[in-house]
Amino acid sequence: MHCDKAPKEKPRGNATTLKKLLEDKRKRETCSGLTSYAANPTALMLTQMPVSEQLTCQGASSSYADSTAVSADHWGPIQDSLLSYDPNQGGQTFPVGYDVTMDPDFNPQQHLQGFAPQSYGCQMGAAGQSTVSTWSSLEPSQAPQASFGSCLDAATLENARMLLREMDYARIIGQDEDGDTILHIYTAKGLREWAFAAAEKLRDLGKLDAKEHKGKTALLVAVTANQPDIVKDLLSFGADVNACDVKGQNALHLAAHDCSPQILQVILSNRPAINLEARDFEGMTPLHRVAISHSVTMKGLFVSGTANVFLQAKAAEKLSCVQMLVNAGASPLSQEIKSGKTVLHLAVKEGNVDLLRYLLSIPMYDVKDFVNMKAHGHTALHMAACLHGDPRQEEILRLLLSRGADPSIRNLENGLPAHLLQAGVQGERLKLLLKKRSTSTRRRPAASPDQE
Repeated sequence: MHCDKAPKEKPRGNATTLKKLLEDKRKRETCSGLTSYAANPTALMLTQMPVSEQLTCQGASSSYADSTAVSADHWGPIQDSLLSYDPNQGGQTFPVGYDVTMDPDFNPQQHLQGFAPQSYGCQMGAAGQSTVSTWSSLEPSQAPQASFGSCLDAATLENARMLLREMDYARIIGQDEDGDTILHIYTAKGLREWAFAAAEKLRDLGKLDAKEHKGKTALLVAVTANQPDIVKDLLSFGADVNACDVKGQNALHLAAHDCSPQILQVILSNRPAINLEARDFEGMTPLHRVAISHSVTMKGLFVSGTANVFLQAKAAEKLSCVQMLVNAGASPLSQEIKSGKTVLHLAVKEGNVDLLRYLLSIPMYDVKDFVNMKAHGHTALHMAACLHGDPRQEEILRLLLSRGADPSIRNLENGLPAHLLQAGVQGERLKLLLKKRSTSTRRRPAASPDQE
């Protein structure tokens, strides 16, 4: 039974003797096969996992690398001597297999072993577990749906539900020193069945969107951890798809930054709830984020050479994410708040020809307005003129001019794009290209409508 910590009192005996007694107590418990655990709400259910579940994870969260371990081998047998109160069980008490040590020097991290720091992205497998796709034993409202070729394990899910029913209310909704709930931890580790059961419980308690110390809800953790199945589960439970972290990034921002087509597909299917034009605290929309990410990959591909198959695949994947957002209704005309750049400005600034071609191919009512939009006074043509020494500069200039870019537009310093070109032979040649198009633009109003 839990008790509130008593006020600190002056020691009545020798402190060294007290410490020795506590050490002896731990030794006796170890010899008798008992293990004590810190009162950490995120660790509780993990201590009760069946030993038969030998779970492996490739790529656990870097942000959650020091979170509670999930390997069942590191946890001692369940203790029946402790009782906890669960308001959902009519006020009765029952064993929960959780002990609270009285040692003030106890370090909970001594028992949290089994996961080395890695990066996000889990592929979970359970030894001795049968994966099922039928759910006749569950109520229709509780029947989970398989997604992306992954099905929930019925036995594991039922075990998780059972342990949650027996868990103390305070521990279910409790958050550790980092603000993580049990749902954050299971989500970060990719434990879908446990996350599913925890989400059910927290939804009923109105705590599904609890935030950890970086402002991430369990949904945002699932997106960052690249767990599309858990993302879909959480959204089905009603998780707030527009919830933001401390950087103002919602689920769509994070998915766009990491460029995960599967995650984007799940989130975009949640429309119209999702705000496609939401801006983070840097003033960027998800489309800005994915455009920047694509440009970074294209730069790496340009440096390493087109023979890099891995970067080619990543670039294609990220460009598909751009297309998904645009097809879903994200506006290419949206400007970031700080500098006023559109995705077109970002593509030109980074010399990203592939992204530029796609953006210029998007059907628009007036593509000329799009091409000639200003970012702090500079059009995309001004930015292209500043790509000194870039071998793609001429191609970018010609692409912009072919879609109606106007060389006669001046920036805030009253400068034309031609004024920003580099010196030398190449610069002079490009000036002639801009001058020719500028002359053509000035003569165009005199032409008849039929000639237009």
